[in-house]
Amino acid sequence: MSKEGIAKVLAKYVPENCVELCSSWIIEKNIHLRITRGRASKYGDYKPLENGEGHHISVNHDLNPYSFLITFTHEVAHLHCFTRYKHRHDPHGKEWKHEFRLLLTDFIRKNIFPSDIEKALLNYVRNPAASSCNDQQLHRVLKKYDDPGDNPVIHLEELASGTEFSIHQSRSGLIFRKGEKRRTRFHCIEIKSKRAYLVNGLAEVIVHNT
Repeated sequence: MSKEGIAKVLAKYVPENCVELCSSWIIEKNIHLRITRGRASKYGDYKPLENGEGHHISVNHDLNPYSFLITFTHEVAHLHCFTRYKHRHDPHGKEWKHEFRLLLTDFIRKNIFPSDIEKALLNYVRNPAASSCNDQQLHRVLKKYDDPGDNPVIHLEELASGTEFSIHQSRSGLIFRKGEKRRTRFHCIEIKSKRAYLVNGLAEVIVHNT
């Protein structure tokens, strides 16, 4: 696909003022970008292709433009680490944190993000986590820019204790009962197995009782 064609596709997913740069990354770094269905377990992933034939990156289709950009940048940071270190580094270790920080800082300098996301990112880039979901402040701010569509999102933290729920977009079929809060996560019990799980309060959920 031509750079123009790539830009036309990306314009549906990333902020307008970074379409050109992201398109250049795809061409110059030989990225095979796959835009996937929504996944509860992850927003994106990266893997090198065999025989030096480029790099595979996937990003969920249902992310808002700012979340999509941050996720894509997260995976490009993995690409940079693989190019420089191959497998001689931890997946989200200091090398990846350094690359991700550099890329995000460049976007911040270009005023890509609204002021509230920028403020949260400035705090986040001091020590980037493996997922933006792990940073409560950043995750909460990014969620403000989601399109609720016909089915407004419900977060676990909004439910009353004892409510039964499943994880939105999870294909496991597991149903949980919400328990007490433990720092940023809730102690929840899976109904059938009685196993305990700690679930992020900002997890998107589907209620199974009223």
